[in-house]
Amino acid sequence: MPGTVGRVPTSPAPVPGPAGVPPAVAAVRAHPWADTALGPQQAWDVTVRVLVDVILSSPVPMALHYGDDFVLLYNQAYAEVIGDRHPGALGRPAPEVYADLWHTPGVGEVIERAYRHGESFLQKESVLPVHQHTGEHPVFTRGHSPVRDSTGRIVGVLTVAAQTTQLTQQLQSLSDFAAALSGTLTLDDVARVTLRYALHSFDADQVSFAVDDGPAWRLVRRIRGELLDEADERLPPLWRPVPADTTAPVVVGARSGVPFFAGDGQPLRDIAVDRHDQKIRSLAAVPLRSSVIRGGLAVGYQTPHGWSAAERALLAASTELVGQAAERARRFETQHGTAQLLQRSMLPEQLPALPRLRIAARYDPGVDGNAAGGDFYDAFLLPSGDLGVVLGDVAGHDVQAAARMGQVRAALRALALTDPRPDAVLAGLDRLVASLGTETGTHELFVTVVFGVVDADRGEITMASAGHPPPLIRRSGPGGVATATFVDLPTGAPLGLGCRPPTATVPFAPGDTLLLYSDGVVERRRQSLTTGLAGLATAVTGAASGDPRALCAVATGAVPGATEDDVAVLAVEHALKPSRSTGMEMPAEPTAPSRVRHWMTAQLGEWQVPEAVIGAAVLCTSELTTNALLHAGTAARVEIDLSPERLLVSVADSGTRGTVTRAQTDTLSSRGRGLGLIEQLSDAWGTDPTVRGSTVWFEILLPPG
Repeated sequence: MPGTVGRVPTSPAPVPGPAGVPPAVAAVRAHPWADTALGPQQAWDVTVRVLVDVILSSPVPMALHYGDDFVLLYNQAYAEVIGDRHPGALGRPAPEVYADLWHTPGVGEVIERAYRHGESFLQKESVLPVHQHTGEHPVFTRGHSPVRDSTGRIVGVLTVAAQTTQLTQQLQSLSDFAAALSGTLTLDDVARVTLRYALHSFDADQVSFAVDDGPAWRLVRRIRGELLDEADERLPPLWRPVPADTTAPVVVGARSGVPFFAGDGQPLRDIAVDRHDQKIRSLAAVPLRSSVIRGGLAVGYQTPHGWSAAERALLAASTELVGQAAERARRFETQHGTAQLLQRSMLPEQLPALPRLRIAARYDPGVDGNAAGGDFYDAFLLPSGDLGVVLGDVAGHDVQAAARMGQVRAALRALALTDPRPDAVLAGLDRLVASLGTETGTHELFVTVVFGVVDADRGEITMASAGHPPPLIRRSGPGGVATATFVDLPTGAPLGLGCRPPTATVPFAPGDTLLLYSDGVVERRRQSLTTGLAGLATAVTGAASGDPRALCAVATGAVPGATEDDVAVLAVEHALKPSRSTGMEMPAEPTAPSRVRHWMTAQLGEWQVPEAVIGAAVLCTSELTTNALLHAGTAARVEIDLSPERLLVSVADSGTRGTVTRAQTDTLSSRGRGLGLIEQLSDAWGTDPTVRGSTVWFEILLPPG
């Protein structure tokens, strides 16, 4: 039986290996694996190589059944269990080695099922249908789990023959951990997966993960018993900045490359930040094995703990997997950050602030996120006092597409400031795009754009389109019932093809909101464009209000399913009445959230906002300002905008992480509670990336009257 069977010796005794090396381990190292399905050792998949190292260093009987033939590779403990089948079993298919047992129920079938279906099995106290030398039936607890390579493909089955122990479960989860890490993109993803795995696999009281972040370090930890709901698990971890000269064992080990093990004591006494650190008595801190990024993983217990050779090997194997995932993540984040900075630097950093026209925009990169795209938007005042609005799409997802987008956007604004008629502007752009195509020697320059002029005094919009999806207008009806209709705008040819689009003028009354969007909002694979347009109209109709920032958030999530294209949205609301706005610069100081709360309470009270709305708004703002301090670490600007229908609050930071998360409030509430505050107390909320940093906002509708 694989992993559990012995019989009367008939083969020569194994030749002893080098001093200190078990004979079976030496036999594995010397075996001609190139003649088997595993192939030469130097070509083994990194996950398989790490798993083999764990097997050979483990004192627990372990075997790897590799490939369709289940070629056997095992350690010294396993060799002692199978008796005289070793060393002849090494490198041979398991069905041949155990021909007399393979078809016995509970033997070969469980290995085949684990391999074919990816199912793990734990056979507790199973009795083998054979006799050992004593004539007794041997009893073992056997675990079988599928082994996945670094791409997530099942390549074999790991068998562990021992009593049911924590270590068995740890080893069985190693391949699942590798598969989970293979799907990570960012360091946040790597940290989230690593902390979850380490906490449960090692049954630890505390785990922490640290990475080098330039002049300093940053660290994130998880504690046994932390209440994390499903929403929290999807959020980026709560990183804590750590000074470069810290004595934290996980950072010291990462700097030196030397693992740290403490069986009993107070290893975190000098750097403890709370009672959880103070209670840790035993700790292991292992550095990542990476040439690109420095970091480390620490596992701690509140009781004395002896670190066995097997546990140290498992920790080393785990951190090697983490190190490779962190390398990929650091490269991805570098490329992603460069692409997004290029993209956003070509978009307007600020939109016009007008008393009767409220404007908001949003840009989200495609699924890849590593390339700059060609979607763009703009809004600017014309010499006549009207507002020019534009949204366009230059085909492509590379630096060249972003550069062409910048040219088209700049040219459109210059043309509009000279002659704002939409048909004249697009005709001039058509000549520019045709010229660019001739200059670059390509006829594949595909550009669509819609341009409009908003006349608030007359209550109308004049628009023209060059191959772009139709604009959408949300109109407020009697009794607050809204409708959303697409503008009947003749769509001309894309730019560069002799575009001469006609114009259309439509009413734009107070209470209406115009929505311009790119095709990434409504196009999905295996779904018609008609379905996407209908989904957008339904979502906009059902929005809580016509506020442009809220509608941008609604539009980007209106059509289910992932899109590989960039998404750009621009919304303009014709306000029923001018809104009142004010703002406050929040310094990067611990007392800043408290100062914002006092300022906001006084300002909303002066504006005679209902007390219930003030209380909800102050609580939500406290959450967002604390979040900005913890995650961006920079000063932020808090803005409030009050209209007769709603209160809008935004917090804009100038951090560089680009992803806004929820954090603990001043009252040390959990992240789940902070997230719940905004979702429960506001009618809409969202995050908008900016050129540098992010803006988080929420909206609370005001009661009638």
